[in-house]
Amino acid sequence: MSGFSEDMPFFDEPDARPTAPSGIAARAMAARGGQNNAPDYLRGLNPEQRLAVETTEGPVLVLAGAGTGKTRVLTTRIAHILATGRAFPSQILAVTFTNKAAREMKQRIGILIGEGNVEGMPWLGTFHSIGVKLLRRHAELAGLRSDFTILDTDDVVRLIKQLIQAEGLDDKRWPAKQFAQMIDGWKNKGQGPADIAEGDARSFANGKGRELYKAYQERLQTLNACDFGDLLCHPIRILRANPDVLKDYHRRFKYILVDEYQDTNTAQYMWLRLLAQRPSGPQPARSGSPGGRVPSFSGVSDRTEAASYRPATPEDESTVSAEGRKPDRASEPLRGPRGGPAPAGAEQPVSENKVNICCVGDDDQSIYGWRGAEVDNILRFDKDFPGATIIRLERNYRSTAHILGAASHLIAYNEGRFGKTLFTDRNDPEDGKVNVHAAWDSEEEARAIGETIEAYQRQKHNLNDMAILVRASFQMRAFEDRFITLGLNYRVIGGPRFYERMEIRDALAFFRVVANSTDDLAFERIVNVPKRGLGEATIRQIHDTARALRIPMLEAAGTLAESDELKPKPRAALREVAANFERWQKALETTPHTELAETILEESGYTDMWKNDRSAEAPGRLENLKELIRSMEEYESLRSFLEHVALVMDAEQNAGLDAVSIMTLHSAKGLEFETVFLPGWEEGLFPHQRALDEGGRSGLEEERRLAYVGLTRAKKNLHIWFVSNRLIHGLWQSTIPSRFLEELPEAHVEVAEAGNSYGGYGNPYGGGSFASGRGGGQGAGRQNPYGASRFDNIGGTSGGGEKSGAFSNTYSTPGWQRAQANRTEATDRNWGTRSGHQVERIGYGETDSGYGAGRTSVKGRTIDGELVAKSVSDTPSAFSVGDRVFHQKFGNGNISAIEGNKLTIDFDKAGQKRVLDGFVLPV
Repeated sequence: MSGFSEDMPFFDEPDARPTAPSGIAARAMAARGGQNNAPDYLRGLNPEQRLAVETTEGPVLVLAGAGTGKTRVLTTRIAHILATGRAFPSQILAVTFTNKAAREMKQRIGILIGEGNVEGMPWLGTFHSIGVKLLRRHAELAGLRSDFTILDTDDVVRLIKQLIQAEGLDDKRWPAKQFAQMIDGWKNKGQGPADIAEGDARSFANGKGRELYKAYQERLQTLNACDFGDLLCHPIRILRANPDVLKDYHRRFKYILVDEYQDTNTAQYMWLRLLAQRPSGPQPARSGSPGGRVPSFSGVSDRTEAASYRPATPEDESTVSAEGRKPDRASEPLRGPRGGPAPAGAEQPVSENKVNICCVGDDDQSIYGWRGAEVDNILRFDKDFPGATIIRLERNYRSTAHILGAASHLIAYNEGRFGKTLFTDRNDPEDGKVNVHAAWDSEEEARAIGETIEAYQRQKHNLNDMAILVRASFQMRAFEDRFITLGLNYRVIGGPRFYERMEIRDALAFFRVVANSTDDLAFERIVNVPKRGLGEATIRQIHDTARALRIPMLEAAGTLAESDELKPKPRAALREVAANFERWQKALETTPHTELAETILEESGYTDMWKNDRSAEAPGRLENLKELIRSMEEYESLRSFLEHVALVMDAEQNAGLDAVSIMTLHSAKGLEFETVFLPGWEEGLFPHQRALDEGGRSGLEEERRLAYVGLTRAKKNLHIWFVSNRLIHGLWQSTIPSRFLEELPEAHVEVAEAGNSYGGYGNPYGGGSFASGRGGGQGAGRQNPYGASRFDNIGGTSGGGEKSGAFSNTYSTPGWQRAQANRTEATDRNWGTRSGHQVERIGYGETDSGYGAGRTSVKGRTIDGELVAKSVSDTPSAFSVGDRVFHQKFGNGNISAIEGNKLTIDFDKAGQKRVLDGFVLPV
């Protein structure tokens, strides 16, 4: 069965499809041997996977847990449909989220049943690629020609900027990039100009958001163009306004398959529902289209009323013949992996009227709500398609039982989920538990993780098999610096390395010119940053002058600023640039380099440029700049810091290199590693405070799903870290362990004991269980390929010294209490040894009822879901200028200035620092 292409009639008649054997033929096939003679492509599937492959008729939802063979099931299902002659390749609509996934799917199907049998699958692709195909076929119904242009992001921003300026608005106050993101968000919800909420419409351009959106759509139509959002929105409009076209596609697509269904947004959901329903009674309203009316994406009301649809029901199925066909499984009750599924080899009838849609996904891995994904789409599948078969894939082939036990227990705290529990047939007594570690601060965290990686490396583990998964990209910098120091190869996945980010390179260019006025490459990068009205002609003139006079470009700029060769505006701009660098270079020898760096970014206008930028990326860029300044504290001078950065930038980026992977948790979805490190499990960072503030309970649940994704990336070794102090917004803050640590089951978790030191610096909390040659502890007799574990049978205690009951309630789980006890005891010992001071233990009490009422109280202190220490307080500090104080990291020093609870301290060895008064003790 090969050679099918788009040359065949586009809309096939129902009788054009191949039919599955039935009656005498079916009995003959059964007599041939049934299960024992199963096709090769079905061999190796477990019972649940095979059930998902062979349940071809009716609506089917495959809940595929992490590491359960989702991709294999989806590709084998398509191969089965083709191999059994249930449909031609061109009659299958298979939707993925990436072009790479589509290519891999096609390749796998070809391997299973032969390349020739996969030819002519024009409807296997991403939502957008299929949307393009649909729109080009029916462009005139959207007011376009079939040769329409698809605009990229830059084109869209330029077009919107023109419209903003045409309205007489300030495009700096109302950035085009911000409005482009707003339009994209509306289109992800399937909303045209008439459909957006009044509050959203009035939030931009002094209430002109709706008018600008409408003008934008009209301009696109005039240009015969569309953006990426239109590739879904226009087809939705066409299908809803033209029932005859929709009916043709119903006849065309015999089988619909969707991958990663939990990541679909509202527009994608609407698109799929249209293709998987048929005309009947009144159409229910959807959130993307108030009142069920057709969204208008051209800015003009639709001429045709929307056709109405209803989900398919079991009653729609054609009458079963008496020749041995078995009833359709879609009407059978819910099944789990150990719930006694029907024999996997049972043949099913080919139904002419049934909606054969199969969605594969995992509601527990829905982590893209911030970009429009709706987890409710997968959760309402059985309501959208009554009588649907739901098949759970829970048999995991990736992780150890301890990792799966921890992940399953954690995600069970979410209320909005179908419910499933991952398990493994693997039972290796050598498999270790999930390790939880505490550190003093993020630098100590990076140091300890680096040593643990080196220990694994000594045990012949490949760096390629290890990954560090962070919640926020600013966390990466500490690991990058540490690995450069250790000589460990690493790669950053899903984004540039810290020092390769645009804002960091810009800042470094300013610093390089201050440190070396002859650095023309750096000067050329920032001479017009922020925008100073210097065009290419002016910069070329600076080049020519520098070359003619054989002087640096900075000096040439100063020379031109005092001549009449330039117009007044660029001359004034260059005069300011030259004066700035002259002032900063004079301050280089007298001002602390961290303070000078802040001054440079402030006085140049670079910090304000990002503060005034209203794009979604701007806050992150500001955080990265603050992290850059903080990283400079470890170096004696600006020049020594720049030398360090040069080494970092020169680190080889070789795809074939054995290297540790560093990435965000969002980027890690779909990947797996032998060993995984999860740093930063603290309240406010993970779960992220913004997710809690903006999303409430749903935000918390998505953060928990993100934690679940992180846990299930690990195959064998999993290490979770939290710290007591982290630099946030340029200031050190006390932090508390993440609530997610409390939700891990004690049976699968091992909490690291205190006592180790790293690199000569006393680590108050202890390090990893793989620190070579250190300690034996209570678990010294345990067989472990990396050495004895020192953390077995550690008794958990509360802050008051009482034994904490295991799981006395939903929040008395594995013992952040034990980690906290170890942590504070170690702090007492360490501080007492170094300075003679004792520190009051900080207890973490109950949270609010929404996030954990009833958890064991350590000191009765209520945190209400927020960090214990605030970064800024109006309460005057109890300290006075001139007081002598001690800081755990920076040592002894004298207070030179006080602002609220922020102290400026001249430390004896560390120089001048700004810290909160809660982090120092009087001497």
